[in-house]
Amino acid sequence: MNWMSELPSAQTLDCAEGVIPPPLFDSAEPVLLRGLVKGWPAVRQCSKSIASAIGYLSQFWSDAPVIAYAGDASINGRFFYNDDFTGFNFHSGKATLAQILEKLAEPGREARLTTIYVGSTPVDQWLPGFRARNDVQLPTDDALASFWLGSRARISAHYDFPDNLACAVAGERRVTLFPPDQVANLYVGPVDRTPSGQSISLVDFSQPDFERHPQFAEAVKHARVALMQPGDAIFIPSMWWHHVESLASFNMLVNYWWTQRPAYMGSPSDALLHAMLALRDLPARQRDAWQGLFNHYVFDADEAVYEHIPKSGRGCLAPLDEAAAKRLRAELLNRLNR
Repeated sequence: MNWMSELPSAQTLDCAEGVIPPPLFDSAEPVLLRGLVKGWPAVRQCSKSIASAIGYLSQFWSDAPVIAYAGDASINGRFFYNDDFTGFNFHSGKATLAQILEKLAEPGREARLTTIYVGSTPVDQWLPGFRARNDVQLPTDDALASFWLGSRARISAHYDFPDNLACAVAGERRVTLFPPDQVANLYVGPVDRTPSGQSISLVDFSQPDFERHPQFAEAVKHARVALMQPGDAIFIPSMWWHHVESLASFNMLVNYWWTQRPAYMGSPSDALLHAMLALRDLPARQRDAWQGLFNHYVFDADEAVYEHIPKSGRGCLAPLDEAAAKRLRAELLNRLNR
């Protein structure tokens, strides 16, 4: 991965333990927060060894099974598609955390290069009590806290709509980041069949094929990289593409997702799928016309869109509150079901 070693580092801040500088949450750039969670008991215990991690986590875990993913040596830690994109190069199943960690602790397992991965599992449901001792203060009360753990693995570049604060509990990580405007240079795969719910870059970061993916060279010019040690955290702004590589035989991460708007406003991903259905295959002149309407009503929208209409008649053109959003959603559902 020599090309990664030549990338500029993401912006880095040395943090007082547990203190997040308030301006961080308005940052349009990723920021690596050195030592933010180094005082967590989980970091002190889980970063020692997997045996120590088992001893610490066992006081929290429930017997409820989690979804785990596994691949053999042929995937080289990369969770991806099979050769013809009809499925994936790994399989999934359910097991308790105790069973998964015991498997990760097996003598000689690392030599077999079997990759085991548990992703995006809600902390409060599967590790009740964990956040009473291991938590951060965020600008919202409804952030989703999840944990991720497993062996050495590579998670292909993808984006998330929420803002993201990811905290390394055990194991070193390399995070390679690209701004949202590089989407056309990342060779993104299918949107309706994905390894983990989000579209991913099809570029193999371990061995980029610049002949097959020539525009990736342009994306590299805009990339940043962050090397995370246990106790570090990284803020990844909404929509930034990020490739995550776990470099240790055992690793664990806790992340928080939150958005800057109420959940009742719906998912932009749903709007994107609907636009593919209704707009993408129109003739060019019609797409151009609809692009103008979208710019007017959505992307460039301000008070000028509705200020000439009496207040009582503005409907969904005016800023939406929860009641108005529910009415609009009901109207959409009614139209889609015709």
